[in-house]
Amino acid sequence: MVIVRYWLPFMAPCLGYVARKLRKHHIRVIAITDNVIPHENRIGDKSLTKYFIGSCDAFIVMSEKVKQDIEKFTKTKPVQFTPHPVYNIFGEGVAFDTACEELNLDKGKKYILFFGFIRHYKGLDLLIEAMQFVDDSVHLLVAGEFYEDKKPYDDLIHKLQLESRVHIADGYIPKEKVKYYFSAADMVVQPYREATQSGVTQIAYSFNKPMIVTNVGGLPEIVTDGVSGFVTDIQPQSIANAINTFYTNNLKEKMEAGAASEKNKFGWAKMISKITELFHTIDSKK
Repeated sequence: MVIVRYWLPFMAPCLGYVARKLRKHHIRVIAITDNVIPHENRIGDKSLTKYFIGSCDAFIVMSEKVKQDIEKFTKTKPVQFTPHPVYNIFGEGVAFDTACEELNLDKGKKYILFFGFIRHYKGLDLLIEAMQFVDDSVHLLVAGEFYEDKKPYDDLIHKLQLESRVHIADGYIPKEKVKYYFSAADMVVQPYREATQSGVTQIAYSFNKPMIVTNVGGLPEIVTDGVSGFVTDIQPQSIANAINTFYTNNLKEKMEAGAASEKNKFGWAKMISKITELFHTIDSKK
């Protein structure tokens, strides 16, 4: 058996070619598929994805949305759903004061975190707009690389007079630095316009951080509303309402405990078990 990771149609020709060669030698090919239909479509995406899916024996998906997308290309190949496991590569969290010192942040403020690369579909602009409806003591940390023009975000921050409350670490965040951003934050916000699943939720779980996610794709499957965070509508006021509820009702400790409990659902052993089960299913057919 060979396991292939698929996340972008650009990779379809090389991965699909290798998969076809392997199968000629009676090696089973299982694809772990992050996305099947990209968030930002380009000409040729569907043809490339069709080629790749035709190259594999079976698929692991980490959201029901991706399962439905695969079923648009094949009705006969086995598809197994299992949530994205929790990351365990970033080490233990550190004290809030230590994180603030490392990141040069004011220890007297409260911080929420937007983490990961920035593209339109991830909705950072919606979160920036939401900040105008949130108490001034709450600041926003943005940590990640811009995959598009940064200027519209800077212009929005300036327009809303949020320069002192939005702190941007523009660029790739090294693995050893990740713990400081999550340790400084009370919660993680993912204001996505669309999504399948997200590895950011599983980093947040690794640090027992509550989350706000929008009601798109597989995100509500991972974050339990009212337990490990909030599921909101895709608009600034709804996101702001969740932030305000979190702080007004002093839910930090309660939701951290909820996140610590919920993350037990997302173990690597479960994914390995699903892959093994899938392998035996396709092996018995050949």
